[in-house]
Amino acid sequence: MKSKKVILFFLLFFLALPPLSAAGDFDGTRPMVCTVIDFTECIMDEGCRGVTPEEVNLPRIFWIDVKSKIIKDKEGDEGSRKSPILSVTRIDNKLILQGAEEGYEDIQDGFGWTIAIMEDTGRMVLTASGDLVGNVAFGVCTPY
Repeated sequence: MKSKKVILFFLLFFLALPPLSAAGDFDGTRPMVCTVIDFTECIMDEGCRGVTPEEVNLPRIFWIDVKSKIIKDKEGDEGSRKSPILSVTRIDNKLILQGAEEGYEDIQDGFGWTIAIMEDTGRMVLTASGDLVGNVAFGVCTPY
Protein backbone atom coordinates (compact mmCIF):
# COMPACT_ATOMS: atom_id res chain seq x y z
CA MET A 1 0.00 0.00 0.00
CA LYS A 2 2.81 2.38 0.92
CA SER A 3 4.65 1.67 -2.35
CA LYS A 4 1.51 2.59 -4.33
CA LYS A 5 1.42 5.98 -2.57
CA VAL A 6 5.10 6.57 -3.35
CA ILE A 7 4.58 5.67 -7.02
CA LEU A 8 1.49 7.91 -7.20
CA PHE A 9 3.43 10.77 -5.57
CA PHE A 10 6.29 10.54 -8.10
CA LEU A 11 3.87 10.19 -11.00
CA LEU A 12 2.01 13.35 -9.95
CA PHE A 13 5.32 15.14 -9.32
CA PHE A 14 6.62 14.44 -12.83
CA LEU A 15 3.29 15.33 -14.44
CA ALA A 16 3.38 18.71 -12.68
CA LEU A 17 6.83 19.61 -14.04
CA PRO A 18 6.88 21.92 -17.04
CA PRO A 19 7.75 20.13 -20.26
CA LEU A 20 11.39 20.23 -21.27
CA SER A 21 11.90 21.96 -24.59
CA ALA A 22 14.50 21.31 -27.22
CA ALA A 23 17.20 23.94 -27.55
CA GLY A 24 15.91 24.96 -30.99
CA ASP A 25 12.46 25.83 -29.71
CA PHE A 26 13.40 29.41 -28.82
CA ASP A 27 16.04 30.30 -31.41
CA GLY A 28 13.57 31.78 -33.91
CA THR A 29 13.26 28.72 -36.12
CA ARG A 30 9.79 27.89 -34.76
CA PRO A 31 6.83 30.24 -34.19
CA MET A 32 6.10 31.02 -30.54
CA VAL A 33 3.22 32.22 -28.43
CA CYS A 34 4.20 34.45 -25.50
CA THR A 35 2.34 35.39 -22.34
CA VAL A 36 3.01 38.51 -20.27
CA ILE A 37 3.10 37.67 -16.56
CA ASP A 38 4.28 40.91 -14.93
CA PHE A 39 4.24 44.46 -16.33
CA THR A 40 5.73 47.72 -15.02
CA GLU A 41 5.36 51.24 -16.42
CA CYS A 42 7.78 54.06 -15.54
CA ILE A 43 6.93 57.69 -16.30
CA MET A 44 9.46 60.48 -15.80
CA ASP A 45 8.73 62.55 -12.69
CA GLU A 46 6.04 60.04 -11.64
CA GLY A 47 8.08 56.91 -10.97
CA CYS A 48 7.21 53.29 -11.71
CA ARG A 49 4.13 51.23 -10.97
CA GLY A 50 2.77 47.83 -11.82
CA VAL A 51 0.02 47.91 -14.42
CA THR A 52 -1.85 45.36 -16.46
CA PRO A 53 -0.86 44.98 -20.11
CA GLU A 54 -4.37 46.02 -21.08
CA GLU A 55 -3.92 49.40 -19.34
CA VAL A 56 -1.16 50.28 -21.81
CA ASN A 57 -2.78 48.65 -24.86
CA LEU A 58 -0.45 45.64 -24.90
CA PRO A 59 -1.94 42.19 -25.45
CA ARG A 60 -1.33 39.75 -22.62
CA ILE A 61 -0.79 36.98 -25.20
CA PHE A 62 0.95 37.48 -28.55
CA TRP A 63 2.30 35.36 -31.37
CA ILE A 64 5.83 35.69 -32.77
CA ASP A 65 6.95 34.38 -36.16
CA VAL A 66 10.62 35.27 -36.59
CA LYS A 67 10.82 33.76 -40.09
CA SER A 68 8.02 36.07 -41.26
CA LYS A 69 9.38 38.90 -39.05
CA ILE A 70 5.96 39.60 -37.53
CA ILE A 71 4.40 39.81 -34.08
CA LYS A 72 0.61 39.78 -33.78
CA ASP A 73 -1.97 39.91 -31.03
CA LYS A 74 -4.16 37.08 -32.34
CA GLU A 75 -3.50 33.69 -33.85
CA GLY A 76 -4.26 33.81 -37.56
CA ASP A 77 -4.32 36.94 -39.66
CA GLU A 78 -7.94 38.07 -39.61
CA GLY A 79 -8.44 41.10 -37.36
CA SER A 80 -5.05 40.87 -35.71
CA ARG A 81 -2.88 43.86 -34.89
CA LYS A 82 0.61 43.31 -36.31
CA SER A 83 4.04 44.71 -35.58
CA PRO A 84 7.03 44.15 -37.87
CA ILE A 85 10.26 42.77 -36.42
CA LEU A 86 12.96 45.09 -37.76
CA SER A 87 15.99 43.36 -36.22
CA VAL A 88 16.78 39.78 -35.16
CA THR A 89 19.98 38.97 -33.27
CA ARG A 90 21.14 35.91 -31.37
CA ILE A 91 23.65 36.62 -28.61
CA ASP A 92 24.62 34.92 -25.34
CA ASN A 93 21.87 32.28 -25.57
CA LYS A 94 19.21 34.94 -26.16
CA LEU A 95 17.06 35.72 -29.16
CA ILE A 96 16.79 39.52 -29.39
CA LEU A 97 13.96 41.02 -31.46
CA GLN A 98 13.55 44.76 -32.04
CA GLY A 99 11.01 47.03 -33.67
CA ALA A 100 9.25 50.38 -33.55
CA GLU A 101 5.65 51.54 -33.71
CA GLU A 102 4.21 54.85 -34.84
CA GLY A 103 1.20 54.63 -32.59
CA TYR A 104 -2.03 56.47 -33.32
CA GLU A 105 -2.35 59.09 -36.06
CA ASP A 106 -2.07 62.73 -34.90
CA ILE A 107 -0.73 61.64 -31.48
CA GLN A 108 2.97 61.67 -30.58
CA ASP A 109 2.93 58.21 -29.02
CA GLY A 110 5.48 56.25 -31.09
CA PHE A 111 7.86 53.91 -29.29
CA GLY A 112 10.66 51.42 -29.78
CA TRP A 113 10.64 47.92 -28.32
CA THR A 114 12.98 45.01 -27.66
CA ILE A 115 12.08 41.43 -26.74
CA ALA A 116 14.77 39.15 -25.28
CA ILE A 117 13.86 35.44 -25.22
CA MET A 118 16.15 33.07 -23.32
CA GLU A 119 16.85 30.22 -25.75
CA ASP A 120 17.18 27.56 -23.04
CA THR A 121 13.96 28.32 -21.12
CA GLY A 122 11.67 30.50 -23.25
CA ARG A 123 11.51 33.15 -20.55
CA MET A 124 11.01 36.61 -22.01
CA VAL A 125 11.69 40.25 -21.16
CA LEU A 126 10.00 42.94 -23.25
CA THR A 127 11.07 46.58 -22.97
CA ALA A 128 9.48 49.54 -24.71
CA SER A 129 10.25 53.24 -24.55
CA GLY A 130 8.60 56.35 -25.89
CA ASP A 131 8.11 59.97 -24.87
CA LEU A 132 9.43 60.02 -21.27
CA VAL A 133 7.89 56.59 -20.58
CA GLY A 134 9.43 53.14 -20.29
CA ASN A 135 7.78 49.75 -19.91
CA VAL A 136 9.15 46.39 -18.81
CA ALA A 137 7.24 43.13 -19.15
CA PHE A 138 8.30 39.69 -17.96
CA GLY A 139 6.78 36.56 -19.37
CA VAL A 140 7.30 33.22 -21.04
CA CYS A 141 7.12 31.92 -24.60
CA THR A 142 6.29 28.44 -25.88
CA PRO A 143 6.64 27.05 -29.40
CA TYR A 144 3.52 26.21 -31.38
